[in-house]
Amino acid sequence: MDRIKEKMNSLRLENDEANAKIEELQAKNKVLEQEGLANEQEIKSLQHKNSILEGEVEKLEAQIKDFKKAADEGQQHGTQNETLQRRLQLLEDEAEEADKTLRETNEKLRQTDVKAGHFERKVQACEAERDQWEAKYEEMAKKYAALEKDLKDLQDEIGNI
Repeated sequence: MDRIKEKMNSLRLENDEANAKIEELQAKNKVLEQEGLANEQEIKSLQHKNSILEGEVEKLEAQIKDFKKAADEGQQHGTQNETLQRRLQLLEDEAEEADKTLRETNEKLRQTDVKAGHFERKVQACEAERDQWEAKYEEMAKKYAALEKDLKDLQDEIGNI
């Protein structure tokens, strides 16, 4: 009888531990889902920035072409030409800077995609682990119910004696 009580107590402890683990995993899952949403929002933000920067690069490239054409046409005017050359240089620098920023943004976007994939795999792993724990919990609950039935049957037999 004491063994059965001890066994029931150990099953209760295992059940409580399994419940605590399930709650912990559910909390982790929630945090990972929130991180996933934050990453998705960051990706969308970076994609938007990327498209804006691409538009700016196109504008700057168009401006560079315009200024080069103006520089060719105004070659006879030395002072104007120097001014236009300075402007052109500034625009090229800005275009290079914008291009550099675009490359960095693309790299960050790629890294964010990699991280998002990593976190998706983590979420899947956590969900699989949670499913395993739930299956263990259900198995333990069945065992617990069977033990309770066995205990009741034993008590009925003892009572009949």
